Amino acid sequence: MIERFPMTKEGYEALLKKRNTLKDDVLPQILKEVQIAREHGDLSENAEYKFGKEAQRNTERKIGEIAYKLINSEIIDIKTIPEDDVVIFGSTVTFINKETNETIKYKIVGEDEADLEQGKISYLAPVAKNAIGKEPGDIIKVPTTSGVIEYEIDEVEYI
Repeated sequence: MIERFPMTKEGYEALLKKRNTLKDDVLPQILKEVQIAREHGDLSENAEYKFGKEAQRNTERKIGEIAYKLINSEIIDIKTIPEDDVVIFGSTVTFINKETNETIKYKIVGEDEADLEQGKISYLAPVAKNAIGKEPGDIIKVPTTSGVIEYEIDEVEYI
């Protein structure tokens, strides 16, 4: 069975851009540096050469991983899904911490798109996993290292 990678259209485009940058800019630069290091002579004691080859392998591996995810991506465009106030992949959810009454807003996205500073969490994050399928007014319980936190789903947006 082929592994599928759900992501937003924006996430797909960002991942494609990252792959292209690695392939078209980063890797050629590393290859130039490896060639220069190779010209310095004895490769068995050439740290620059060894470092360069390791960087090359890591970059090629990363390009392959990204290409695999892109080929097996499942792009979900939240704007094409009829709104029905249910938390789904791609929706933006406002949560209220039941203990502190603090409000937090997250967009549920793919693994490679998650960025807390931008308010994006992976669909695999405990908060998202517990919220998917729920509606405003529902309470979810999220296990943490210090106990369980209860959140009320306040609002669901499809933006």
